Amino acid sequence: MEVVIVPDAKAGGELIAEAMAQLLGRKPDAVLGVATGSTPLPIYTALAAKVRSGAVDASRARIAQLDEYVGLPAEHPESYRSVLRREVLEPLGIGMDAFMGPDGTAEDVQGACEAYDAALAEAGGVDLQLLGIGTDGHIGFNEPCSSLASRTRIKTLTEQTRVDNARFFDGDIEQVPHHVITQGIGTILEARHLVLLATGEGKADAVAATVEGPIAAVCPASALQLHPHATVVVDEAAASKLKLADYFRHTYANKPDWQGI
Repeated sequence: MEVVIVPDAKAGGELIAEAMAQLLGRKPDAVLGVATGSTPLPIYTALAAKVRSGAVDASRARIAQLDEYVGLPAEHPESYRSVLRREVLEPLGIGMDAFMGPDGTAEDVQGACEAYDAALAEAGGVDLQLLGIGTDGHIGFNEPCSSLASRTRIKTLTEQTRVDNARFFDGDIEQVPHHVITQGIGTILEARHLVLLATGEGKADAVAATVEGPIAAVCPASALQLHPHATVVVDEAAASKLKLADYFRHTYANKPDWQGI
C-alpha cells in the first residue's frame, strides 16, 4: 500500500485526476469505479477541467457505480445514479449508455446484486476504483464487521447514517431509504487499482487503522492491505495519526517519476 500525503483536498483531487487521465491515455475505454459523497468531488472537478481543456478524452470511458439506494427510483435526484450523472458523467462527456450500476428497484434484490457482479466481470473488471472512507473505517456501505470476502449485496443502513444523509432529503429522515446495495469488499478488491482519498482530521483514526493497523473486519478499509496496487491519498489532517508519516513522505518524494501512483 502506498500512502501519499498532500497539502489539502484540492491537491489530492488533482493528483488522482492526473492518474485517471494517464490511465485513459493508455486505455481510452477504461472502467472507472466511482464513489459519491463530498470527498471525491475535487477529483471529478480536476478531471472535468482536463476534459474541457482537451488534455484528456474521457468519452469512451465506462463508469461503474460503488453503491445505490434500494427502492429509490433511478430518476430520483438523490439516487446515486442521478448524483453520478450530474457530478461525473455529464462533466466528463460520458453518456449513460456507458454507465454500470445495480438495479436498486429490482423485485429480486439478490438477483440484481449477482447480476451487477457478473456485469463487472463481463466488462473486464474495474481498472481504477475510487474510494472514500468513513470515520469508522467503512468503504462503500461495508460497515465494520463486514466480511472481507463479501460480494455485492444488500445492507441495512444504521440510524446514524440515515440521520447523516437526511440533509440530502430536505432534512426528512423518513425519506431516506433503509437499505442500499453495495459492492462487497471482495468485489472491490478485484479492481486493478484502488485509490482511497481521505481528508480532514475526522478521518485520521480510520486512516491510521487502515494503513498501520491489523487487517480486521472491524475496520473494513484495512482489507486494502491485501491488494497489490492500493494507493491511499490523505491530506495533512487525515495523516495526523500516522506513525510512519515521515517515511511515507520520504518514499513518495524519492520514487521514480514514471511510476505515478
